[in-house]
Amino acid sequence: MHTLLVMAWVVEARDPYTGGHLWRVSRLAEMLARRAGLGERDVAHVAIGGFLHDLGKIGIPDAILRKPEPLTDEEFDVVRTHPAVGARLLAGLPLAALVADAVQAHHERPDGRGYPAGLRADDIPRDARIIGICDAFDAMTSARPYRKGMPIEAALEIIRSHLGSQFDQRLGEHFLHLTHSGIIEHIVGHSDDGIPLLDCTMCGPTLVARREQTTGDTLFCPRCTGEYQLTTGTDGKLEARPTGRVGLAADLAPVADSGLIQRFLDGAARSALASGLTA
Repeated sequence: MHTLLVMAWVVEARDPYTGGHLWRVSRLAEMLARRAGLGERDVAHVAIGGFLHDLGKIGIPDAILRKPEPLTDEEFDVVRTHPAVGARLLAGLPLAALVADAVQAHHERPDGRGYPAGLRADDIPRDARIIGICDAFDAMTSARPYRKGMPIEAALEIIRSHLGSQFDQRLGEHFLHLTHSGIIEHIVGHSDDGIPLLDCTMCGPTLVARREQTTGDTLFCPRCTGEYQLTTGTDGKLEARPTGRVGLAADLAPVADSGLIQRFLDGAARSALASGLTA
């Protein structure tokens, strides 16, 4: 499990604009599963699936994954291969039963227009339907090089207008009700509990600070290689200020957030493993 989580984190780190995506999808999916009435073992399975759902993006070339403009149809066809690549990556692993549905089917749609298999409605595994909603919501509310992230309400309205077609009707309604708790605001734009995303002032990508980091620590932009130093703002929150220097190759090499992964292992992963590997 630790190896899979590290792999997922490093795959995400290849894209300079999606920092924290796996954590956010996992947290949202966990909340949605609990809201939908799933038992704690199933909630834990969903949380793990949310963290690992994009494993197959390891097979997408950097030229596509890091492209600063919208993808062409041909490039999007390559992206559409990642669920099947992820499924092949998991094949034969003893933990595959925990996440196979999430990895392979999170882009399926109730109307049958999803991929890779064009499944419909309840033929789509429940975990994949949950994660599909949360994945789409995070994509809409996260910045890309060619657009800003949508306001939360705008993304929710899109989900509301596509219930039963792109998103599962019942689970989508549960997701809309989650907004009443106010907790979503503490997930959108964050990479860990209480850790907001920071921005590169030079070229725009997200800078991901770790919970263990503090004033004086450095971050590096994964795109322009600019160095930033963490400082504490007047509101008590961490800020990233450019130093004018750039990072060396060793500074830019992706290193998994071991603290976040260990906390995840101590939570959802341990709960699922303790109750068995199958759903």
